[in-house]
Amino acid sequence: MENLEQQAASMPRIGDSAPEFKAITTQGDLNFPGDYKGKWIILFSHPADFTPVCTSEFITFAKMEPEFMALNCQLVGLSIDGLYSHIAWLRTIKEKIEFKGMKNIEVKFPLIEDISMAVAKQYGMIQPGESTTKAVRAVFFIDPKGIIRAIIYYPLSMGRNFDEIKRALTAMQTADTYNIATPADWRPGDDVIVPTAGSCGVAQERMEDKEEMTCHDWFFCTKPLPLEKVKTA
Repeated sequence: MENLEQQAASMPRIGDSAPEFKAITTQGDLNFPGDYKGKWIILFSHPADFTPVCTSEFITFAKMEPEFMALNCQLVGLSIDGLYSHIAWLRTIKEKIEFKGMKNIEVKFPLIEDISMAVAKQYGMIQPGESTTKAVRAVFFIDPKGIIRAIIYYPLSMGRNFDEIKRALTAMQTADTYNIATPADWRPGDDVIVPTAGSCGVAQERMEDKEEMTCHDWFFCTKPLPLEKVKTA
């Protein structure tokens, strides 16, 4: 129990600097996150090579990679398998696998070799209640300053929703650009939430100003943010 608690305590959290590491990948040596300074990063783990759920995910991520690149975002994958296993698996994906009409898909983003599980443990991807030898499906969103902004965990049995991963990235970038928040189920082009008023005077002004904002009450005001102002891909 003590070891499990120590591992949980060491897991990085939202707002933390992304733990640094050096690794070998299918695209060469990696110094993380320094090699991607100035970019957003999506670091994601999968349980093992040559497994069906992971295969469907890698095909989907590889197909969407240009969309993430257009959002200044680098994809980086990880599993505890070795480099040669990675290479063989990615070659199989390109040469043999078709999924939802996607075929001949080449995975160009780096896939980290993590046989020692050092990186997976550093990022809390090994969760003993699920498996002691496989990384769960973790997704870390890291901003251009190297700060962890969001984390999503999935069980081994469930494939990720890639539309949601892209939506989350777009929402965070939009919030940073316009100093707003995004409501439930927000999509680019939807109204956004104006930060809560910090004083009674501002709250009163908001309730009286009907031109730009819609105030449902003093603490809950929204405003339009046209699709053309949101960076999408």
